[in-house]
Amino acid sequence: MSGAGASPAARRTSVVVVGGGQAGLSVSWHLVRDGVDHVVLEAETVGHEWADRRWDSFTLVTPNWHCRLPGYAYDGPDPDGFMTRDEVVAWLGAYPATFGPPVLEHTRVTGLVPSGDGGFVVTAGGPDGPATWEADHVVVATGGYHLPIVPPWAAALDPAVTQVLSGDYRHPGQLPDGDVLVVGSGQSGTQIAEDLHLAGRGVHLALGDAPRVARTYRGRDTMTWLADMGLYDTPVARYPGGLAAREKTNHYVTGRDGGRDIDLRRFAAEGMHLTGRVDGLLDGPGGHRLGLSPTVRTALDAADAVYNSICADIDAYVERAGVDAPPGSPYTPVWEPDDETTELDLAAAGVTSVVWAIGYRPDYRWVGAPVFDGGGRPAHDRGVTALPGLSFLGLPWLHTWGSGRFLGIAADAAHVAEHVRADLAVAADRLAG
Repeated sequence: MSGAGASPAARRTSVVVVGGGQAGLSVSWHLVRDGVDHVVLEAETVGHEWADRRWDSFTLVTPNWHCRLPGYAYDGPDPDGFMTRDEVVAWLGAYPATFGPPVLEHTRVTGLVPSGDGGFVVTAGGPDGPATWEADHVVVATGGYHLPIVPPWAAALDPAVTQVLSGDYRHPGQLPDGDVLVVGSGQSGTQIAEDLHLAGRGVHLALGDAPRVARTYRGRDTMTWLADMGLYDTPVARYPGGLAAREKTNHYVTGRDGGRDIDLRRFAAEGMHLTGRVDGLLDGPGGHRLGLSPTVRTALDAADAVYNSICADIDAYVERAGVDAPPGSPYTPVWEPDDETTELDLAAAGVTSVVWAIGYRPDYRWVGAPVFDGGGRPAHDRGVTALPGLSFLGLPWLHTWGSGRFLGIAADAAHVAEHVRADLAVAADRLAG
């Protein structure tokens, strides 16, 4: 392969896998098993994001039995429990030793372009300087959460207010004394708010539109019920709204202390301040007054409606399948908001820090190939793009609800690996001809 963009010093391999997390390792397992020449390029260390972007009290929100990678599954003493951050790091860190993937750590990919003759050129920076690979196929397994979402006006907030990204939050003691505003009520935002609340910190939580789910219902973990019902195996195209499901926010719940609901109404009754969506800064640079939408009641009601809807689906499944299970009942609100405020004066409220937990967006600027939609997301069919030889893995809702979780990665990796083998066969035929 010597097409445009190739370096004379390029290393040759059949497949480059970009990313050494659970997705990249999973497809590597298949390639190792099949004797396919490949390399896994990891910007930092294997599975580093579990250690670097999770807070100290973090636990999985899915039961441990969900943790299944190719040739490797959780086999500890608590399959229905929830691994802590450090336990996940140890579990995933032990995976490579079971099959010996060809991983190059501290090797950050900086560019990916078609080579002009049916393959690709991958450039990266590593411990020994720049490096280049030529490959017939590339699997991008870097996930879909790259750049934190922070409103542009955040830079104009009063500099006396400490601002922290959810991925940089570790524990309540890292923040200065005073109240904390957590912006965002998805999984990270609600769990961080709970962490601060349990530590006795004053918390203001600005709600988004995230739904919630019961931790347990009718005697079992809700996610175990949903797995039995096939929800995690259902292709995204069969969900209401089809591919639009990929934009949905995950339900908030926690695995902390053995697992429980996150009931924001209960937190409010205990003193947590719930506000509507933050609209922006009401004053100029250095300001501390935030405009709020009066959406607390709407957000809580919508989250509870999803909670009760899932419980009702379980009820229907129990009846349909004839499962012997204890009775269930819908959630009843334990707190209702009074008149909603449309302004939060951080200084007057004693708020000294803000945790941004709005979410992340993808960043594929290093991929020089026409495989993205108008929102900068890969356009694909179960990870396979329209450009021969380029696949994606580890994306939320890549194929099913389980795709972005440990539970669904193995099936997605098997599918992508099968496609890789087919691509390599075509490339071999092309060279032979």
